[in-house]
Amino acid sequence: MNPSTAQARVVVDELVRSGVRHVVLCPGSRNAPLSFALHDAAKAGRLTLHVRIDERSAGFLALGLSKGLGLPGQRRGLVALACTSGTAVANLHPAVLEAFHSAEPLILLTADRPPELMGTGANQTTWQHGIFTPHVSTVDFPVAETRQGQNAVWRSMICRVVARAEHDGPVHVNIPFREPLVPDTADETWPESLAGRENDAPWTTRRTSGEIVAVESVDLPARTLVVVGAAKWSAGNEIGEIAAERGWPVLAEPGGAGGVSSTKATLLRHGTLLLGVEELRPEALVVVGRPTLTRAVQRLLRTTPLVHVVDHGADWTDPQHQATSVGPLSLVDREAEPEWLNSWQKADEAAARAVEDFLAAEPWPTGLHVARDLLAAMPRDAVLFLGSSNPVRDVDLVAATARPDVLANRGLAGIDGSVSSAVGAVLGAHDADERIGSWGAALLGDLTFLHDANGLLIGPAEQRPDLTIVVLNDDGGGIFSLLEQGSAEHADSFERVFATPHGADLAPLCAAYRVPHVEVDTREEFLHALRPGSGLRVVEVRTQRSGLRDLHERLRAAVRRTG
Repeated sequence: MNPSTAQARVVVDELVRSGVRHVVLCPGSRNAPLSFALHDAAKAGRLTLHVRIDERSAGFLALGLSKGLGLPGQRRGLVALACTSGTAVANLHPAVLEAFHSAEPLILLTADRPPELMGTGANQTTWQHGIFTPHVSTVDFPVAETRQGQNAVWRSMICRVVARAEHDGPVHVNIPFREPLVPDTADETWPESLAGRENDAPWTTRRTSGEIVAVESVDLPARTLVVVGAAKWSAGNEIGEIAAERGWPVLAEPGGAGGVSSTKATLLRHGTLLLGVEELRPEALVVVGRPTLTRAVQRLLRTTPLVHVVDHGADWTDPQHQATSVGPLSLVDREAEPEWLNSWQKADEAAARAVEDFLAAEPWPTGLHVARDLLAAMPRDAVLFLGSSNPVRDVDLVAATARPDVLANRGLAGIDGSVSSAVGAVLGAHDADERIGSWGAALLGDLTFLHDANGLLIGPAEQRPDLTIVVLNDDGGGIFSLLEQGSAEHADSFERVFATPHGADLAPLCAAYRVPHVEVDTREEFLHALRPGSGLRVVEVRTQRSGLRDLHERLRAAVRRTG
């Protein structure tokens, strides 16, 4: 057996023993040893293999799989990604950044040239160590040799990699392979046994409690508001239970609401629209996760006297530099103030009626209509992936409290890789827990969809999700209409350099990928198209962005009138 084959087989075997359940593989020559080993493991039923030709899309597919496997609570398996050397590695960078900022435990297996080829002008050779610095550290594997004493080293290194991924997020594993890169089936001998531990156990078994105990209790007043941003389901559950006990209203962004709503806590339906009402001004905030959607929340963080951030790391969420305390939430006993919660809930009910009346009076479709109708049509056990820009904000404004499980890439909130992430999220969610249905949906803007059109490219031998991608097509970047750039004084430059209309025809684009496409014009057609079905499909809804700024201003005015 040649050294590269031996090393790749051990690496894959130890990854499976350590909890890796899905691997995304991109084809290449230098990573051929890993490709052969992964193919054999998949055939044996030890892992699920996903093959993609585009490394950028593959990275986001792996990210989506990791998110899906994390539902609904405790993570049930890890995801690895394998690619060849050179620019293939660089194409993973956007997904790696998103994974780092959302603490998703990805394992990146990049094949490399051996040291003697570095700096020689050898083809597809560059310095890959530290390519994702400063966000992700690199673990350099030694070049395999035909000698004893390597099996334990390789397996121990993989155990450390998995431990680091579970604790810190993505880890880069760089493995230099010398030729030959394909197995020599005529000679399977090796100087030592390459077996792992008995009973398919990992080489090193870690025992961790995961308990974090607060040293001091935090004293927070009764008039406290909880703000949940992009956060893990477990964090949402914990804060939801505390909020229910204390009578604290909870304002949660779509990506962080799932865990809170599962506790039937004090989750608000339209909390974002109520910020700024003087009677509802809190004396303290509890922040969980990373709130990123609205400037109203950022203003609240900046102006509230007491801000406690629930975090145990050194990089806690506090872009306004106003946090008064950080750490686990162990509380000083206090009496609840029922009127505080009642005031928020009454205002929330009035806002809900105002939103429904407003949407009923507006012609269908707008992004707000599509967001409301999509969530209303989805069963509770389905998975919804939201693109950045307007879709996630539309859901935040008009969605009901009883949401499906909502996922989004909010680490850096870019629009890239969203199709692939949605595919991965549905596949991972279905694999993670039998209670989660295989059907899912994604709500994306047209630019977000076009940015990752290659996410539709799934080979005939690959697992396909039952995923309906709803594309809200307003022919450009509608989000900028709602920002300063969209004000009247910038009309001369807005259309070309911010709105960026493209005129793309999505129907033939989808046909090129052999993905069914339908364009709907009415609410009835839209609801019919949302019926759960098998396979990947695209539902396009065309809207106008010319009146978007005015639409949102009138919605907020309608809610204000209820107060």
